[in-house]
Amino acid sequence: MKIKEILANCNLMEIEGDKDIDILDMTFDSRKVKDGSLFFAVRGTQVDGHDYIDKAVAQGAKAIVCEKMPKTKTDGVTYIQVVNSAYVLGVAASNFFGNPSRELRLVGVTGTNGKTTIATLLYRLFTDAGYSCGLLSTIENIISREVIPSTHTTPDPLELNALLQKMVECGCEYAFMEVSSHSVDQDRIAGLHFAGGIFTNLTHDHLDYHKTMANYRNAKKKFFDNLPDTAFALTNLDDKNGAVMLQNTRAKKLSYALKHDADFKGVVMESHFDGMLLKVNGVEVFTQLVGGFNASNLLAIYGAAIALGFNKDELLVEISKLHGANGRFDMVHSESGIVGIVDYAHTPDALENVLTTINDVRRHKETLITVVGCGGNRDTTKRPEMAAVAVKLSDRVILTSDNPRNEDPDEIIRQMKAGIAAEDSHKVLSITNRHEAIRTAVALAKKGDIILVAGKGHENYQEINGIKNHFDDKEELSEAFKEAH
Repeated sequence: MKIKEILANCNLMEIEGDKDIDILDMTFDSRKVKDGSLFFAVRGTQVDGHDYIDKAVAQGAKAIVCEKMPKTKTDGVTYIQVVNSAYVLGVAASNFFGNPSRELRLVGVTGTNGKTTIATLLYRLFTDAGYSCGLLSTIENIISREVIPSTHTTPDPLELNALLQKMVECGCEYAFMEVSSHSVDQDRIAGLHFAGGIFTNLTHDHLDYHKTMANYRNAKKKFFDNLPDTAFALTNLDDKNGAVMLQNTRAKKLSYALKHDADFKGVVMESHFDGMLLKVNGVEVFTQLVGGFNASNLLAIYGAAIALGFNKDELLVEISKLHGANGRFDMVHSESGIVGIVDYAHTPDALENVLTTINDVRRHKETLITVVGCGGNRDTTKRPEMAAVAVKLSDRVILTSDNPRNEDPDEIIRQMKAGIAAEDSHKVLSITNRHEAIRTAVALAKKGDIILVAGKGHENYQEINGIKNHFDDKEELSEAFKEAH
């Protein structure tokens, strides 16, 4: 492919060298450069691609995109200077793969909580209705019905556009994807054409990266600012940042809410562990999902489906058939009558949502035991908040290890305990080994009691000192129930 075709619609500052060369492939990783590659020197959070330009050239790169021209240049290599290499990489990746997002109706879901559930259920809703669809999520990527393992919430631009191209080749009409704040800030979605965007909520998370809540909010808002006027922008008015997302968007503005007037208004009529009765714009539907946060998720799904032209008369019937995403309020029942719930809740707000839902449904004669930890090498400020929420809304709490990564798990637990008042300390146990923590919760529980294992959800590993060991909360809880029976 000619380099001028790859860099179409990119704002180029300067070009030195052959402007009409053929490019065989593209990369921003110098280790993947081959003869005929176009190398993008991208400034990352850990390394600067500009430091690897010479290595890329030595390995056969025929062109370099960079923000700062190198002092010495190699004959036969084309150098292109741009303002933002990451942004140009996104646009160029779309061009290189034939702009597949323009051949799909691509919907992005962004927010702290709910992204996976909404994207996954939209995929299931439209697939069950007979459409060929794609999904890009934290749990898995799916092309039509082929499952591809997921490594990031939002892949890098080259992987992302390669997946979208394959969706087009497989005849997909719709694609639903999670859009992380990191991906917006790092321009991983630059060049994509969205048919719609959904905002869920904004709560404490990722401050290790964004530093402030304002930066975090603005990363989400940037997604909506860049939507085209042909798209829809659907926001949650129950979140104080919901209206902010729509301030500068050119897209059609739509809203959903449980507590405020909105285009798509919901009311939870009844709530049980096996589902809830929800009224949507005056029409009742029983859904297998549980809790106010899932009621909000379902409103987002309903609104997006209407915006995409889904038959309104059939929509609530199809929604009633949906079941939750893996690892999201995932029920595990024991033969002895203990109720187990596995949930991905790894932020204070998400944990509060899940525990509030449990407390709304339970009879309060049972004991609610929460097993929870916090991930290592991530935002440390939320650790005491997570513990405080768990203690406030549970009868017993077991603090344990999550994915400690390269941190000392005992130190993470110590930081969590800083959020627990002295008068509540009797409710709390600290058991670093997650396997033992789950079994202790089961040993403490009696018939009718409820155990919430929070933080990892769908994850089937525990990362310790850079090594991922197999660990699945649902498996662990199920085995503990069997052993205790």
